Amino acid sequence: MRTLNLGILAHVDAGKTSLTERLLHDAGVIDEVGRVDEGTTRTDTLALERRRGITIKSAVVSFRVGDVTVNLIDTPGHPDFVAEVERVLGVLDGAVLVVSAVEGVQARTRVLMRTLLRLGIPTLVFVNKIDRVGARDTALLADIAKRLTASIVPMGTVEGLGTRAARFVPGVDEVAAAEVLAEHDDALLADYLDGGGTGLVAGSLARQSRCGLVHPVHFGSAMTGAGVAELVAGLVDLLPAGAGETHGPPSGTVFKVERGPAGERIAYVRMFSGTVRVRDRVPVGATEARVTGVGVFDQGEVVRTTEVGAGRIGLLWGLSAVRIGDTIGTATITAPPRFAPPALETVVVPVDPAGRSALHTALAQLAEQDPLINLRQDDERGEIAVSLYGEVQKEVIGDTLAEEFGIEVTFRETTTVHIERPAGTGEAVELIGTDENPLLATVGLRVEPSAGGNTFRLGVELGSMPPAFFRAVEESVTETLRHGPHGWAVLDCAVTMTRSGYWARQSHAHGTFDKSMSSTAGDFRALTRVVLLRALRAAGTVVHEPVHRFWLEIPADTLAGVLPVLSRLRAVPRTTEPRGASCVLTGDVPVALVHALERRLPGLTRGEGVLETVFDHYAPVRGQVPTFGS
Repeated sequence: MRTLNLGILAHVDAGKTSLTERLLHDAGVIDEVGRVDEGTTRTDTLALERRRGITIKSAVVSFRVGDVTVNLIDTPGHPDFVAEVERVLGVLDGAVLVVSAVEGVQARTRVLMRTLLRLGIPTLVFVNKIDRVGARDTALLADIAKRLTASIVPMGTVEGLGTRAARFVPGVDEVAAAEVLAEHDDALLADYLDGGGTGLVAGSLARQSRCGLVHPVHFGSAMTGAGVAELVAGLVDLLPAGAGETHGPPSGTVFKVERGPAGERIAYVRMFSGTVRVRDRVPVGATEARVTGVGVFDQGEVVRTTEVGAGRIGLLWGLSAVRIGDTIGTATITAPPRFAPPALETVVVPVDPAGRSALHTALAQLAEQDPLINLRQDDERGEIAVSLYGEVQKEVIGDTLAEEFGIEVTFRETTTVHIERPAGTGEAVELIGTDENPLLATVGLRVEPSAGGNTFRLGVELGSMPPAFFRAVEESVTETLRHGPHGWAVLDCAVTMTRSGYWARQSHAHGTFDKSMSSTAGDFRALTRVVLLRALRAAGTVVHEPVHRFWLEIPADTLAGVLPVLSRLRAVPRTTEPRGASCVLTGDVPVALVHALERRLPGLTRGEGVLETVFDHYAPVRGQVPTFGS
């Protein structure tokens, strides 16, 4: 049995979850197609998802097509939950990008397609909603070729466009397809030029599609089922399902963690090679754990089994310390960031001040499922902050805390996440046994700018004190850098330990341990924080704000009115490219002002402007320096 791990991606409201429902229905997994607006869909299982009518968490469900098991992963379309999409991309064999025939290519569609192309994930495009009034086909194909990728091959045409009776008529224009395919197929090109016709098109299309070089485009309607059978055939014929290499050591990656009824962690893992069995002890990240249970997805259900092998997606029980992104097994599987980090932050405040500890515990559990919320606790201010992609995500966190944990909260005003970078070099030291230092430790630290992220190294002999004390210093350095002098995380900082000293374990004559005479790891943790903050203040830090690269397509005759607004919003245009009656501007804009630009754009462009932004870099703040929590 071959396996295809398939992602369904789309801009919000393009019909992604409805397509998932139709695929499950046509495969016989469900008896009736669920509806998003009625909260009856199979993959939107959370009460919040059904109430809001949006996908919040990725969900896995399976069905069979011939000898292929398709593990279908439904992902959120709303940009506030892009972290869920981020984690799924690394485990996919292929993807279906859903585009609305009515709304067309939207900003999020472009971001997703650009990411799929960069990662080389084989992708089919499904143009949904051909039965809706205002649906387009030929014009939309031109938009897809211009705004997503020119390497597309339409798999047929539409009859009755924009009516309830709309249907997909399969059939590839082989001459047009040969022109696209010949770019990556010298044999086809030579045969075509020699008058051999288009006999090699079908085979070349399948090969190139499985390699992500071309992108077949299907049309249909998830609501009526038009074109879905042809799409299912395309999943098997045009995407790379495989059997996987089950021999050798296990290798997999964890892309989702959830809690079971008893509070136990359940890891969703994609196996790339080898097999994991019940009772196996397997490396998990930097630790090792025993697998107590295994589940696989089969025909819409989770089935408990004894093993999960290469190519499959499975559930693992017993990995009590597992985290998203952990490697299962011995091989190293890297998953570099694919989307921008969260650019917003808010302080979470419990309505009942006595519930602060419970709030921290609840948020820590949510951070297990979404590490990018980047839980930060500022002990000095007594505040807990989380990172966000948007206001909808904040509302969902509030609802989740109330419904799942019984904790009512309010939120401070959402602010932009800033960072600090060292401005120069600074040093500080505290010596053991001095009046100014009540802790039984000597710690000296030097900080300086680094181009490669945060680093910690020793400028003292490793044998000058017990390893546990060095570990305590390093751990405290990592934690302290989460809150710099202005309260923001410090990045690109090299920390060197320049002095060390301790008092060895001492006892009274009767042999009892005397803490007042002996250093502990706790002394080093506490003192490191004090010394590091002093060194950072000596070096000085510069607060930076996140900056997005923007692409702005507007009617050419509105350019004169748009440019002054961009200037007032501190957006810096870099290029302007005429495109017929439109023009495309690219440039940089501070993240804090992106929403203001989005609000102004419709009025400036008669509702025709299209804005797309993506995180690009951090830049020093101009003017008043913001402080976390202020």
